[in-house]
Amino acid sequence: MKSVSRLFRQGLLLALALGFVAPVLAQTRRIDQPDLYRYWILLNTQVKMDVPNSGLNLDQPGCAAVTYTIGSDGVPMNVQVAKLVPKSDLGPAAHSAVSNFRYGPSLSNRIGEPVATYYIVPFNTPKDPAQRQHLMDQCKLPGYTP
Repeated sequence: MKSVSRLFRQGLLLALALGFVAPVLAQTRRIDQPDLYRYWILLNTQVKMDVPNSGLNLDQPGCAAVTYTIGSDGVPMNVQVAKLVPKSDLGPAAHSAVSNFRYGPSLSNRIGEPVATYYIVPFNTPKDPAQRQHLMDQCKLPGYTP
């Protein structure tokens, strides 16, 4: 009887330990755009997006930071607009653009490891490189490995 209860306790402890460790092991690696080429290569040469005909700040310079996970098949999933500068109705357009990205694994990612990343979609950006960079910097997201 004691050996059965001891075996049960050990099994229960193992199950609890795996329950705490599994989410850590299942976390997707977060990669910044400049380092994404080490895992995935964008295959699209053009991307279609749905742009509204009217709305708030459609003609203003802006950007949208869109987070997503590249699945093992190279298709973006869990696409979300995380930041929009300035507030506008261009979030759905940025979402649709990133949803249409398609990736192929890089040579160092032959198994197709999924990674989380983000992309900054620019809108009506200024021609001056310094002003453009200032605008894009406002949409950078923390927490992605450089």
